[in-house]
Amino acid sequence: MNSGPQVLTVNGGSTSVKFALFAVEQPPRRILNGSVESGGLSTDDLLQSLEKRIDFGQVKAAGHRVVHGMEHTEPETVTDALLDDLRRISVYDPDHLPREIELIEKMRERHPGIAQVVCFDTAFHRTMPRVAKLLPIPRRFDARGVQRYGFHGLSYTYLMEELARVAGPARAGGRVILAHLGGGASLAAVRDGKCVDTSMGFTPAGGLPMSTRTGDLDPGVLAYLLRTENLTPAQFDSLIHNESGLLGVSETSGDMRELMQRRSTDERAAEAVELFCYQTRKWIGAFAAVLDGLDTLVFSGGIGENNAEVRHMVCEQLGYLGIQLDDARNAVHAPVISVTGSRATVRVIKTDEEAIIAREVCRIAFP
Repeated sequence: MNSGPQVLTVNGGSTSVKFALFAVEQPPRRILNGSVESGGLSTDDLLQSLEKRIDFGQVKAAGHRVVHGMEHTEPETVTDALLDDLRRISVYDPDHLPREIELIEKMRERHPGIAQVVCFDTAFHRTMPRVAKLLPIPRRFDARGVQRYGFHGLSYTYLMEELARVAGPARAGGRVILAHLGGGASLAAVRDGKCVDTSMGFTPAGGLPMSTRTGDLDPGVLAYLLRTENLTPAQFDSLIHNESGLLGVSETSGDMRELMQRRSTDERAAEAVELFCYQTRKWIGAFAAVLDGLDTLVFSGGIGENNAEVRHMVCEQLGYLGIQLDDARNAVHAPVISVTGSRATVRVIKTDEEAIIAREVCRIAFP
């Protein structure tokens, strides 16, 4: 174990918290990483679990992935004023922010000597043009911050930096579509190194159908369900976040691996897989229109990195964009899975949100 100062990164999801420990070097050097199943755990229990695995005596700074930042567009040191503002905007993301705030506060109580930094998942999308942020509802809501924000920004930041490293700055500066496909899934359209659109919108529930989230949903469905099912706002929130997506369509699982195993004998599982791939392909086509073409498509996330069949199903009707997969490369998850000479290059890049968090913490806490 490294004897110098260390940085802890905390990346919380809906059911687990990923953590990593880095030595303060340039760039930060990863010492270990792991995860804690957080379902049903109190924040105190979660921290105690981390304390059993990590020597907090050597941790001098901690970085947290915070899903929603609204007007916060850069990593920030945790202060009372920042926490007050995050509490204020918690109403915009009640599924993530309260838990994230509580974890930061508990860490302050238990380890007051540790400097804490927050990194916002929405920051990557700050360059989207106004037209990509607007929602077609009365303007008074726009003044209250009801607009499209986008998420998975830390992953997209890493993917763009890695694309520049492996393919060169010119390729990263071209027309790029990033597909972060996992339990939560989204795509981003990037041109000249800047995000110009993304599939998630006001909340992480928008865009693609996901493991248990609906993705985009006709608002008339909301009105219908409220009328016919007498749902409370809390019940509807649970329906669209926890009971829908791949789980809702298949009625068995939101895990793509399980659905792929069952699809030959279970029509519901097959339809869930087909819906996911169809919607992903449709978003790629839409973003190619936004970008006026496509130079590079990047697959990432748990599904995007590891599921060759999903990648094949997504790409099989995208030949008009210059995409042609090499089946042998795709089968082994090669870094480049398109055929040599394909007009658009298709890549698989393993994302690393923790590396981005650690770098930002070191930049701020150890200038």
